[in-house]
Amino acid sequence: MKLIFTQGASITTRLVVAALMSISLMVLDHRYNHLESLRSALSVLLYPVQYLASLPLLLSESASDAIISRNELEEQRENLHQENLQLRARLQKFEALEAENMRLRGLLDSSFKVGDRVLIAEIIAVEQDPFRQQVLINKGKNSGIFEGQPVLDANAVVGQVTHITPFNASVLLITDAAHALPIQVNRNGLRTIALGTGLINRLELPHLPNNADIQVGDLLITSGLGGGFPSGYPVAEVIEVRREPGQPFASVIAQTTAHLDRIREVLLVWTLDPDSAIESQQQRASADDQEETAESEEAP
Repeated sequence: MKLIFTQGASITTRLVVAALMSISLMVLDHRYNHLESLRSALSVLLYPVQYLASLPLLLSESASDAIISRNELEEQRENLHQENLQLRARLQKFEALEAENMRLRGLLDSSFKVGDRVLIAEIIAVEQDPFRQQVLINKGKNSGIFEGQPVLDANAVVGQVTHITPFNASVLLITDAAHALPIQVNRNGLRTIALGTGLINRLELPHLPNNADIQVGDLLITSGLGGGFPSGYPVAEVIEVRREPGQPFASVIAQTTAHLDRIREVLLVWTLDPDSAIESQQQRASADDQEETAESEEAP
């Protein structure tokens, strides 16, 4: 019974001893690292307890991150989808602008080559009648357009103006069945007439003898005869020459150099001011009348 009620050291003594032991252990650990192995062993033993204690927090954070990440991903996906649509629309616009820029540069380069006064016009409508090769342009009388005016694209002759309103004009293409164009072979100067066939890229050269010097690949240019078109403009290239025995004329087919089926802009060409042209025609007619009068007076 005496041992049961025996009292040990006081609490103050125990506190002092514990404090001294703690200080001693900290000094030993700081200076000599003697407790590093013990700390490592204890951390290994305590890791499962720490993991289990923090597991609910980790699970809640993971679930929250997953929900937030899904919502953010959905939102980002929707934003990227809309941005992609906008960029694709802009890309299409840029491609259209680039193609238009290339066409305009081609037209301007062509205008420098022909060396005449020119005006760029845009095609706004195409004749729906399958038997008519005609287009409508967005320039008219207010822009100085006149009937019979030559129309080109970046490559060659397209047609000529046939009808004018104040704000637009009709252009008859050279492939129309009612159109005839005086041309000549660039290689040797052989002159003939190119008739439209009604097909968008075909011309026919009738009334050429079988022995005419024309062959596949010859470039046809305007001859300037008739006063409708100035001379020297490309028209077409010969793609077929058929000479049948017993027939007086050869069958010659040419393909237009101008891309009549896909042009968007055209060049209206002034080689001579229409008023000046009318005046020059009147002067020539007056000169011819004077010559006839003089000849009639000289006649006995």
